[in-house]
Amino acid sequence: MNEVVFDASAILALIQNERGAEKLTEEIQDRAVASAVNLAEVQGKLIKAGFSSDEAWEHALATVAGLESYTAQQAKIAGSLITKTEKYGLSLGDRSCLALAIVLKAPVYTTEQLWRNLKVGIPIHVIR
Repeated sequence: MNEVVFDASAILALIQNERGAEKLTEEIQDRAVASAVNLAEVQGKLIKAGFSSDEAWEHALATVAGLESYTAQQAKIAGSLITKTEKYGLSLGDRSCLALAIVLKAPVYTTEQLWRNLKVGIPIHVIR
């Protein structure tokens, strides 16, 4: 499987049927994975929007074909990305998403416009 990585914003776009979600076709979703860090971020945002904890987790999981555990290797990469991403204001969750994509050598999908400027060695697709 040629995996792709979804960040939290892409997952939320799918769940909330936001502009750009239509670009995340079924074929792309069938190859999509997300970091456990990003799924926790999505779950938190959905809980704040009124979902129960279990309901929020189920919605988050339903958007991807696989959940990837956060590894020490990913943590090290996420930490090292601070110098390349600090001026764009990327969070630890954002850098963790990028770290997973770097480890998997997979493209990442996001709604975050600033990511267009990133040069981290993987393709970045901004869906809106």
